[in-house]
Formats: sequence, C-alpha cells, structure tokens
Amino acid sequence: MTRARPGLRTRPVLVLAAATVLAQIGYPLLHGAARDRLTIAVVLLFAATSLGHAAVSRGPRTAALVLLVFGGGGLLVEAVGTGTGWPFGDYAYTGTLGVRVLGVPLLIPLGWVLLGWPAYLVGVRLTRRGARVARVLVAGWALAAWDLFLDPQMVAAGHWHWADPGPALPGVPAVPLTNYAGWLLVSVLLMALLDALVGARPDPTDLLPYGLYLWTYASSVLGQAAFLGLPHSAFWGGLGMGTVAVPLALSLRPPAPPPPGRPRPRSRPQPPIRTRPPDRTRPIRTRLPIRTRLPIRTRLPGRARLPGRAR
Repeated sequence: MTRARPGLRTRPVLVLAAATVLAQIGYPLLHGAARDRLTIAVVLLFAATSLGHAAVSRGPRTAALVLLVFGGGGLLVEAVGTGTGWPFGDYAYTGTLGVRVLGVPLLIPLGWVLLGWPAYLVGVRLTRRGARVARVLVAGWALAAWDLFLDPQMVAAGHWHWADPGPALPGVPAVPLTNYAGWLLVSVLLMALLDALVGARPDPTDLLPYGLYLWTYASSVLGQAAFLGLPHSAFWGGLGMGTVAVPLALSLRPPAPPPPGRPRPRSRPQPPIRTRPPDRTRPIRTRLPIRTRLPIRTRLPGRARLPGRAR
C-alpha cells in the first residue's frame, strides 16, 4: 500500500482552512447576533482545521491527544478560573456563546485547541531539535501572546467580563494583567504535557498551520486597528505575538540566490566509490609457446631382415 502524497492528504484540511479565513474576513462586516453566530462558526472551523492537520500529518492518535490536552485541559482551567478566580482573575461568561459545561461555554475549550496545535508547531520550528525546554517555552509564549488580541476583542464583543480588571495594560483597561500571566502559565503547562505525549518533529505539511498562525497575527493587527476600534490591543498584540510571528516568517523565506558574478558554492564532495580490488591469489595464466612437432621417421619398405641372419 503506497502512502498518499502530502498534497492529497491535506486537501480536506486546506478546504477547512480556506473556510476559516473567509469567515474571519467577514467578522468586521457583521454586528450583533449575526457576529456572535459567525464567532461560533470561526471557532469550529479553526479547531477542525487544527485537529484535521494533526490527524493527517501525525495520525489520529496525535489529533486525539491535541483535543485531550487543549480541549480537556482548557475546560478544566476555565472551570477552575470561573469558580475560584485563579489564575485568570475574577471573570464571568455571558450567555452569547451557547451551551455551557461546568459553567464554561463548550466553545471555549475549542478556542484553546484552535491555536494550541499551530503554536506548538511554531515552537518546534523555531528551536533546535532536542531543546525541549526551549521548545515548550517558545510554544507556550506563542499561544499566550495571542491572548493580547483575543481577550480585549471578546470583552468588547460582550462575551465575558472581569469584575475588577485593574491593573491593566495602557489603553486596554477591561483586561487585567493577571489574566495574561495566567494564560502564560497555563499555556506552558499544556505545551509541556503535549510535548511529553507527542514530541512532534517538523513535517512538510506544517506550512499550513504556520500560515494560519501568521494569518491570525496579521489579521488581528489589521482588524483591531482599522475595523474594530481597538488600536491599543492591536499595538500590544502586535508587539507580543510579533516576537514569535516575525521570526517564524523569516524562517520560512527561501534561500537567497548567490550574487551575480560569484560562483555558486560547491556542493559537498561525495566520497569516492570503492571498487573491489583484483584478486591476486588466482594463478596468472600465461600462454606458453606451442611445441613444434618433429617429423616422424617412418621405416621405408625394404628387405626384411630374417631373424638370426648375419650381417
């Protein structure tokens, strides 16, 4: 059985990714209940894209672990957060995001899933193989920095709110600093757990989640600054998430061609092909000169000698 090419394997995921991007483009164009419904659709599409990529690139087991770690872990920390005020602060959800479990809308754990997998792969991309601590920290920051965009936008849309949002970032008074610290702590812990269970290495199909991460960054900066009236969160999010998005974009650039007039760098010389030495133990067969035959002397017919006859 032959393995399917990467393009064929990821084709359904590409369709989901395209639908996600189109839905996000329409977000600033809608208002009220229509925007709330579109928010739910975006989260579902994005989460399905991330899980689908994990399944086709690393197998269904990895996709299940991603859902368990980010979905189950996200639901757990959100339930603790709404019940105790730790680690995100004293906050509460409104009734705009659908059915709740343990006081948390079911859509919220999928919010951890949708960018959790791309952020983990970004950490894999930007760190050396074997540098597990660095990979976990970079991946955790890549996920937590997204919240600099997410929470101000969702609070402005009326999906949740904090009882006491201070102290806060300048220009973003509705979200406390403790929330960002809680996001960083939880993100690093979830990344460490996923890395211990999965330990994924780069794959040619990872260009898709890289693109979704960069799209999330660029569209959030543009959307909040130009369409949603949130320039301060656009600044802070652009600054924080840019510390990961910019190095990621630079790492994806194709290698520059050599300047004109300079010879191309030589490729690494290949080792010479060793041939089997001749077997010197075999006897050497030489051609000896052929003996010439001497003429055979025959007895000519004559008088036969009688036995006992004297000469």
